[in-house]
Amino acid sequence: MANPVRWAHQRWQHVVPFSEAPEGSSPLCPFLPSGRNRNMSRLSSKHRMVVPCSERFREEYEKVTKSYKNNKIRTTKYTLLNFIPRNLFEQFHRAANLYFLFLVFLNWVPVVEVFEKEITMIPLVVVLTIIAIKDGLEDYRKHKLDKVINHILTQVYCSKAKKYVESYWKDVKVGNFIKLKCDEIIPADMVLLHSSDPDGICHIETSSLDGESNLKQRQVAKGYVMDCELDPEMFSSKIHCEAPNSDLGRFKGFLARLEREKIGLSKQNLLLRGCIVRNTEAVVGIVVYAGHDTKTMLNNTGPRYKRSKLERQLNSDILWCVLLLFVMCLFGALGYGIWLAGYPEPPLFILTEPSGERLSPALAAFYMFWTMIILLQVLIPISLYVSIELVKLAQIYIIQNDKDFYCEKSDSLIECRALNICEDLGQVQYIFSDKTGTLTENKMVFRRCSIAGVEYSHEDNAKRLETYQESDLHSEDILDGGVSSKSATCWSKSHSPKSIRSAPSNRSLNKLPTSLEIPGEGDGSARHSRSVAFSSPMEKDVVPDPGLLKKFSSITPHCLYLSKWAEKTTLETSYIIDFFLALAICNTVVVSLPNQPRQKVRMPSIIKTPMKSLEEIKQMFQRFSVRKLSASSLSAGKDPSSETPNSFMNKVPLFSRLKLASPAEGDRTLEGSLNSASEMPLDGLEKSDFANPKDATNKPTTCELYYEAESPDEAALVHAARAYNCTLQSRTPDQVTVEFGFLGPLAFQLLHILPFDSVRKRMSVVVRHPMSNEVVVYTKGADSVIMDLLALTSEDNRTEVLQMEIRTLTQRHLDKYAKGGLRTLCIAKRVMTDGEYAEWLNDHNLAETSIDNREELLYESALKLETDLTLLGATGIEDRLQEGVPETIESLRKAGIKIWMLTGDKEETAVNIAYSCQLLEDTYKIFSITRQERASCEVLVDRIIEDIERHQISNNALTKEETSHNSSFEKENVDFALIIDGKSLDFALQETLEKKFLYITQHCRAVICCRATPLQKSQVVKLVRNSLKVMTLAIGDGANDVSMIQVADVGVGISGQEGMQAVMSSDYAVSHFKHLRKLLLVHGHWCYTRLANMILYFFYKNLMFVSLLFWYQFFCGFAGTSMVDVWMLILFNLIFTSVPPVIYGVLDKDVSADTLLALPELYKSGQTSEAYKKSTFWVTILDAFYQSLACFFIPYFTYFGSGMDIYSFGNFIITATLFVILLHLLIESKSMTWIHWTVLVLSIAAYFIFTLAVDAICLNCMPPANPYWMMQTHMADPMFYLVCVMSVVVALLPRFAFRVFQGTLFPTPQQRAKQLDVMPPGERSSAIKRWFLPNTDNTLFHAVPADGSKPTKEDEEAPCMQSPKDSEYRNYNV
Repeated sequence: MANPVRWAHQRWQHVVPFSEAPEGSSPLCPFLPSGRNRNMSRLSSKHRMVVPCSERFREEYEKVTKSYKNNKIRTTKYTLLNFIPRNLFEQFHRAANLYFLFLVFLNWVPVVEVFEKEITMIPLVVVLTIIAIKDGLEDYRKHKLDKVINHILTQVYCSKAKKYVESYWKDVKVGNFIKLKCDEIIPADMVLLHSSDPDGICHIETSSLDGESNLKQRQVAKGYVMDCELDPEMFSSKIHCEAPNSDLGRFKGFLARLEREKIGLSKQNLLLRGCIVRNTEAVVGIVVYAGHDTKTMLNNTGPRYKRSKLERQLNSDILWCVLLLFVMCLFGALGYGIWLAGYPEPPLFILTEPSGERLSPALAAFYMFWTMIILLQVLIPISLYVSIELVKLAQIYIIQNDKDFYCEKSDSLIECRALNICEDLGQVQYIFSDKTGTLTENKMVFRRCSIAGVEYSHEDNAKRLETYQESDLHSEDILDGGVSSKSATCWSKSHSPKSIRSAPSNRSLNKLPTSLEIPGEGDGSARHSRSVAFSSPMEKDVVPDPGLLKKFSSITPHCLYLSKWAEKTTLETSYIIDFFLALAICNTVVVSLPNQPRQKVRMPSIIKTPMKSLEEIKQMFQRFSVRKLSASSLSAGKDPSSETPNSFMNKVPLFSRLKLASPAEGDRTLEGSLNSASEMPLDGLEKSDFANPKDATNKPTTCELYYEAESPDEAALVHAARAYNCTLQSRTPDQVTVEFGFLGPLAFQLLHILPFDSVRKRMSVVVRHPMSNEVVVYTKGADSVIMDLLALTSEDNRTEVLQMEIRTLTQRHLDKYAKGGLRTLCIAKRVMTDGEYAEWLNDHNLAETSIDNREELLYESALKLETDLTLLGATGIEDRLQEGVPETIESLRKAGIKIWMLTGDKEETAVNIAYSCQLLEDTYKIFSITRQERASCEVLVDRIIEDIERHQISNNALTKEETSHNSSFEKENVDFALIIDGKSLDFALQETLEKKFLYITQHCRAVICCRATPLQKSQVVKLVRNSLKVMTLAIGDGANDVSMIQVADVGVGISGQEGMQAVMSSDYAVSHFKHLRKLLLVHGHWCYTRLANMILYFFYKNLMFVSLLFWYQFFCGFAGTSMVDVWMLILFNLIFTSVPPVIYGVLDKDVSADTLLALPELYKSGQTSEAYKKSTFWVTILDAFYQSLACFFIPYFTYFGSGMDIYSFGNFIITATLFVILLHLLIESKSMTWIHWTVLVLSIAAYFIFTLAVDAICLNCMPPANPYWMMQTHMADPMFYLVCVMSVVVALLPRFAFRVFQGTLFPTPQQRAKQLDVMPPGERSSAIKRWFLPNTDNTLFHAVPADGSKPTKEDEEAPCMQSPKDSEYRNYNV
């Protein structure tokens, strides 16, 4: 009984497989198989009031809560009572099923009846039954999971018993108080009211929602942080919050106390259903949303249905078949009417009306029309839909079990979340890719920084990264964590981090049904050996820059006491100190211990400081102020690695002397001590009791710390600060402790945090500085945002000049970093007075307690705080390319796929990465659109179009001249690329410019959209998809890529370092970008060609069979009869010829995988729909007509005038037709395996066994005809074999001859490539090299040599274009 519980717990924490979660499963709720989104339409009001379940509010609680949903969930579609009617209702939404249902009812009408009523129902009943069984089994699995989840136990407060009692999840209601312990799953959305943590902190793991294993902090509502446990009976507040919604990142509400005090509530106070409590002994919360009203359930909207391009084309061709059926039936009805009109007296076999009168020829023809519809119904292939579903399931199975997609690091294969669009993988024309985490590794490594306008290049760190080879991340993490014993090492090898996380703890298991146990969990839960995200040695081991390290080490009292350099050193020191403090505290990093990674590090509330030096330093920071600043300009930022600690003053003479700010009477002794210190020799200071510069950085740390960050950027900056001995030691809701060099631990009072969001593009923390006692705002964010928030004016003109020069130099360094492919961030600060902060806090509290328009109010409040900033510096973080990205992009381009990069990074960073991954090449001529105004952007777009047209005209003229003069000179091929920023992209997406924008992009080999927002990404994909009518694929790894992934025809998510949001909203999930190469070029090609050929084959075989019945009508007076028995009509397409095409659609392989990868241009056949287009469809229809003529008339003329009975004649035709249909499949098959041959033999054997058995036992089945011993008689007649062979040869000869001549005289690329598969390895390699020789003039493979040739006249006239030798690019200037 252990397996069901383990399986259920893993379902909570991992993404469900494709069989459990179809392609549209919620991107944020992987632990539930499906769901219902009907709750939103039933919301009674915009707001909700939650009344606590206690004796004090009993009556009001019962009155209010009865309208809210309980916590029971049901994700199944069906119940025992409604399964049959609802399943049938859903199946009959498919037009084909309605068509066949109509035929069933039509056959019950006596005047048009063709078959026995029950027999007509067999095909439809079989199809409906198969699908119903599949749906029922899937729904039953969901029911079992629902039952397990609903019966998990939790502690619910009972007002009658005055204590917490165990209750099932399904019995939890809104307003209940829930008590949870460590490692327990949260049963419903609830507001946190109490935590055993003295700071009111609760740590939760949200891996079941977003795939992120890093801990998230949640805070007890303000005013409820207490040492003792919350007494529900004493809780006198009511909660007012927004109505249930699906936004996981938002919660708006407030606690209304009896004294009319309002306490704002946000997502930091909300515990979401499905998360797991970690690092906290006990928490208490009150339920605000339960069951299907919880945010996780509302996100689980059920499958998102996507229709493939091939399916859309199939539906249109089925309409053509319907039209063809209508024409054939109309022709038969007219023929029947004309035939009846030729009789002067009604024949005896013609039915009359009930009154005995003769039916008029017109009315008889009308009845015959419907009779022919029933007879020829097989023309519409009912089994095709079932076959397509089976083939797609098999194709998905093959893809998911491809070992080439295996990622050893994550221990995962590809995950196919979409079952119905696998053939679209073979028709992709445009790929839209994110940059960070998709093309790059998303392993952020600190590389460079600029402080106060001086750049520190960190060359030693760069050399480390170049030579660094990460052997085994998991084993290194274990060594870092201190696991050195042999037993611990053995245990860690047998338990991967993934399996450890998935295993439930004993504590949580105790809350599951008691009859179910999991053995082997004993004391294993006490061991902690898990890897921490963003903490590999490559990311942690930052090598400090020597120059900056020397300056940082010089931050000691003696350097401040020197009167000669006191002013200069103090100001530079203040920039360095604030810069590293911002890196260390402006984040949400959780600090943990190595042996217990989930245990938060706590510092004592009163931090012991050095007895003398720290106190003196505090006084000096309070007394010193900048009074005079030099107006000298800053020198260019230079790497100061070889400079002395004070060489900054010599190179950048911008700091003038500092003066003491009116010291108090009691501080004169301090001033005297400073003056006396200035007269001391340096040697004396070095030997004094003050800290030695080396002591601050070389001092060993007491313990190793782990940093659990929500993003790799945060981790990289914290590790960088730690490399300079500015170590983040602990974090609580109201305090951040930093170990800062010789100063020791500094405790910053944490006043407020403004988290990062995609709109503001920045993050801020508000702290009270422990040394100056001032309110300081530290901000980090994108330079495009921070630069606009800097203070433009200052009371001191020299300070203003200083900031302007620092800003200029920093911007220069930022551009340099971006061109080097680094991710850039600006660091800034602001000092506020207590009055300013109090005023801002009051306005911010009003915004927090608002439910309506809260986002707008909070944005305005943040803008008031994050203004008039002082620029401290900037950072450059390296994000390396993933393995195999350049090769993958090169192959995809050779396959005819256009690749766009959509990123939120700076233009220079995006361009540099584009060059690195070969998305851009030196031979390209680049158009750059970066405009802030719509008018100038439109003018620039027009100029680019003129340049493109000018090059086209020039190339056309050269082509004509070459043709007329038979010249052999080489035509210049110009490849264009487009780079556009976010602001210009807004203009380009407007209706007036979008056509011009698309025109430009169609002539560009690469398009890079930088500074793009998530909304812009989705708008770009939608514009290209809808306007150009092309197949699009979007690939990304983060939450900001979700909208783009969902809009594209095919969405691919990468399971990277930013959680699983992209994966859970995608159709396919891979671990690396390089896997896209085989996914498209091999499996995409196979899936498309197999399915396309199988669909055409179904149309062929059904039409051929129906045509035989149609030709027979010419010889039976269009009476609507057939020459074969009813069972053969039903089973021929349903059984005898249905399995071979399914095997063909699953296993046929036109070209091997190695050849498809070596020759990417073979992929183009799918983009142009070579396998299945209108011409091939109509050729197949005509071929079916021809083959039916051969199979019908060869037996007819052979036995013409012989007096053979109808069913004997039909037996000749059906037998020959069976061999023709199966051998036709053999001709079309590109590869044959033992499975193919087995299925073909079994199909033929099944036919003969059935006919022999029926003919042996059917004595009087179809009077007046008698088929008894018919097949046995024919098989004894040599003429039977001769007729069958002749029919097969005549029918298949044209197609066979065409395939032979095609493969010999004008082979397709696939047929040419097929020959490579049978060559020896040496010859095959040479043949692949020669493959491209005839196509050297193709621009797809043509590269202009960068040999220093002179630029053309067009190059000189186009200032926006890049010359072949220049790797930079220039913008248009309008």
